[in-house]
Amino acid sequence: MRASLLICFRLILAFVLTAPAIAFAQARETNIKAELVAEHAPIAGEVMNVAFLFSPDEGWHGYWSNPGDAGLGMQLEWDLPEGWSAGEPQYPVPQQLVLLGLMNHVYEGDYAVLVPITVPEDAVMTGWGPIRVRADWLACTDEVCVPEQAVLTLRVPQVQPDENPFDHFRAALPPLIDSMATFELEGDALRIGIPLPASMEVGEPHVFIEQDRITADKRVAYADPQAFGREGDLLVARIPLADLILPENSDLAAFDPLARVSGILAFGEEGNGISFEAVPGEVPFVERFTAPAPAEFAPLWSLVLAALVGGLLLNLMPCVFPILSLKAMTLARAGESEQQAKREALAYTAGVVLACLAVGALLLALRAAGQEIGWAFQLQEPIVVVALFVVAVAITANFAGFFELPSLAITREGGNSSSFATGLLAAFVATPCTGPFMAAALGAALLLPTPAALLLFTALGLGLALPFLLLGFVPALRSRLPRPGAWMERFRKLLAIPMGLTALALLWLLVQLGGRQFAMMALAMVAGLVLGLIVTGRLQRRGKMAWPAFGLIAAPFLVLGAFALPASYSDSEVSQAESIHDLVNFSDAALADARASGSPVFLWFTADWCLTCKVNESLAIEREATRDAFEQAGVIAMRGDWTRRDAEITRFLTENGVAGVPLYIWYPAGREGEQLPQILTPDMLVERAEASSE
Repeated sequence: MRASLLICFRLILAFVLTAPAIAFAQARETNIKAELVAEHAPIAGEVMNVAFLFSPDEGWHGYWSNPGDAGLGMQLEWDLPEGWSAGEPQYPVPQQLVLLGLMNHVYEGDYAVLVPITVPEDAVMTGWGPIRVRADWLACTDEVCVPEQAVLTLRVPQVQPDENPFDHFRAALPPLIDSMATFELEGDALRIGIPLPASMEVGEPHVFIEQDRITADKRVAYADPQAFGREGDLLVARIPLADLILPENSDLAAFDPLARVSGILAFGEEGNGISFEAVPGEVPFVERFTAPAPAEFAPLWSLVLAALVGGLLLNLMPCVFPILSLKAMTLARAGESEQQAKREALAYTAGVVLACLAVGALLLALRAAGQEIGWAFQLQEPIVVVALFVVAVAITANFAGFFELPSLAITREGGNSSSFATGLLAAFVATPCTGPFMAAALGAALLLPTPAALLLFTALGLGLALPFLLLGFVPALRSRLPRPGAWMERFRKLLAIPMGLTALALLWLLVQLGGRQFAMMALAMVAGLVLGLIVTGRLQRRGKMAWPAFGLIAAPFLVLGAFALPASYSDSEVSQAESIHDLVNFSDAALADARASGSPVFLWFTADWCLTCKVNESLAIEREATRDAFEQAGVIAMRGDWTRRDAEITRFLTENGVAGVPLYIWYPAGREGEQLPQILTPDMLVERAEASSE
């Protein structure tokens, strides 16, 4: 409905603004220049190809025969000799242009539309007279549309050129495949099976459907992402459909189902594709391999702001807040100069930003190499979780006073280098988290050009470092810090509690990733390291050299871990968390079946290492009130567990514009899904279930 209103508004506005221009269209220059030329002079009994040559001015574009959500296709009125006939226009592969959430099928550069004209065998070839056509088209920029028209007279070449330009025009047309495709309706989607050799690369495919209306109450949802899969020599495309709202007793309701669907399959590279025709028939369900969506994002400045705010909120995470609090206490030290405070703030910020950029660059590089990964991918790697477990236990022991680490000390020792190291540490333990504001920014970062993506990762780091940066540069904020005293040591020991809980959570995650034996080996290794740290702390307090002793104690445990951890790792299935719902495990096929059943579907993606996910599940999903509402409304509950790497889930997350979990989607019966906020309120799901049963 929203799309229909936007289309009407845009067309009405274009007419109001440009209606005076229609009356004198011929008296002024058009924004898209047009010319009509023939390949050769007409010959009786043969087909003469003619070409409309369009040249849009800078910033203007024309439209394909089906313009998409908005725009108008070209209209032709021929003035031909008696018995002559003009065929259907043949267009090159159009481009996708998304404005205000509407998909347009456009041509932004010069293009040629071919039309075959059949000359009858008994045509008189002398004095056949000029061939004219009145052509009406719409010329648009991103802000305004102007209806244009021209009466064009066919120009026939007098001399055959050395290089026939029509060869280039024909080469730009998508060839029609020999075999017939098939299509069938699947609830709110059109599924098309296109015969295509399995060896043929399709890049990032997109299907342009020539018919706008598919059934009496369904039209193509052009801006929604399409999904594609392979089965041998068959490419299966899933095209989303949108509801048509028709007035009561409307003549448009009398619409016979389509007997044929035609269109163009574009291969991602500009201008490459094939055309096809499809008839009703069976189309198999296949595993989806890609679902490219039009790259329409919020303005870059708003994404940068979202990343900045998202990074700022990461400071509230239990694994980051203790580190930030400890660094804040270093600025409360007696005798701290303003210059020193600024230097430490800059060093801390540099460490944070560098770590975020490193993680972001690695993520982009791995995705460019074909890896299906998303944000927090490091927590899907057992060895990385072991490293985080070691760090969390070491920080906990440091906060508890078992030993001193310069970068986490309240004393003046360490200086700028310790602040830089602390920034690296804070970002390392914080980057696995996602939350509000971060989702849209990091989801866009996976699809935007590399420079823009790295800018978003930089903004994330700046947001994470912002509190300490402000403390360093704003004396008024530092003056509000409590005065130094004995309370600082007591507070530091108190901070060991959230860090210890973080360590326990990581140990539990190791069980989920590698099995209990793997987690026990990691615990044994860490126990040896903690023993070495305790001995180191005692030697430190006596003023003796401490770290050689730590090396002697820790070395055997590190060797044990190097050999025992790989041997104890188990790649068996992750034990799924218990649920009060009758759950369906996510897959593309399972989701398609659930939506085709005619029941509402609630789909959520979670991971055992996602704190936000667990809070939402406790407060809103795993509640008896939610279960009862789901059972009464017949809601299908579907869960995707991303604790371990899963390429199918990663693709689905990317398609929906997010880089990590949580992701919540509510599918009303027979309609497109609604992406819910990343923070669920207790009654949000109950209200939707009750509304669907009314």
